[in-house]
Amino acid sequence: MESSSARVDRPRAQPSWLRALRLLGPLVWVVATIAFVAFEGLPLTRDWIAGWVLLGLLAFSLGDLSGGWLRGVILDWLPFFGILALYDLLRGAADGLIFEPFFLPQIDIDKFLFGGTVPTVWLQEHLYDPGTLPWYGVTAWIVYMSHFFATPLLAGVLWKIDRMRFRRFAVSVGALALLGFATYALFPAAPPWMAAQQGLIGPTARVIPEIWGQLGIPARFGVVGTGYQYANDVAAVPSLHAAYSLLIALELWPGFALRVPRRRAEGTGARGNSRVLGVLVRVLIVAYPLTMAFALVYSGEHYVVDILLGWIYAAVVYYGVRRAFARWAARRDDADSATSASFPPPTV
Repeated sequence: MESSSARVDRPRAQPSWLRALRLLGPLVWVVATIAFVAFEGLPLTRDWIAGWVLLGLLAFSLGDLSGGWLRGVILDWLPFFGILALYDLLRGAADGLIFEPFFLPQIDIDKFLFGGTVPTVWLQEHLYDPGTLPWYGVTAWIVYMSHFFATPLLAGVLWKIDRMRFRRFAVSVGALALLGFATYALFPAAPPWMAAQQGLIGPTARVIPEIWGQLGIPARFGVVGTGYQYANDVAAVPSLHAAYSLLIALELWPGFALRVPRRRAEGTGARGNSRVLGVLVRVLIVAYPLTMAFALVYSGEHYVVDILLGWIYAAVVYYGVRRAFARWAARRDDADSATSASFPPPTV
């Protein structure tokens, strides 16, 4: 006969309708996303992307609304998207706020690094052919556009699996945005395509809009960050496209170990397959910021020095925020220990 304690400890099976809801919610979100892009276009402003991510999190939370979706929207996501929306609104104000745009320092540094050659000019001389749609051009467009979606998507995944990692990542994203704005205000920098218009470097086209037009994929703009008043063509140093792609890689890297512990793999074959999978995932993680760098330089949006500075910003913010969170956690543990010591358990 089964004991009462066994009956209490046994997990209760979920109702069939709840299991169906957990499968149906994400499926509806994916189908709705595809339909929206097909009929309306890519959502490219912060309000549309925020709605898309939050609805996705709701879809993946339907089977367990006790996970605090509404509370998370108010306490976690509104500040996260609020800071990014503020960055969008301020970015346009940084255009010529203090200084006139700088053209020559970036050109001189790239020429110094590459023996007198500007990499953007060289790449377009060898790879760019107006009116064509090469595979690497389409790849550059896809990687460039991923900037608008990869960061909030990763934030959503982290929010679902580890709230503390989400908050640390959100602080890093916000810090990068604010540092970027401060730099744009103090050092407005012209991109290669603008320098070419002034005759300062060789012929350089702005490739991304051209490829976009050839692909014929529409865009959907909302209220926040839409319009010329929010655009800033001289916000090139640092490249936040490059910075966020490296921040994503740094955040993902520790989660994919090259070695799988023996207790998690049964047999040599399973360990070998897991190791190969770990290597492949890490190759993709490394490839993302590198491919983004190629897309930015090839398309005429950034110099190589812009990329390097973006990577430096990302590394400083990532390790600085991690260190700050670690110190905060240590202080909290010390405070908890002190509190426990002040109230010893009663003796019997």
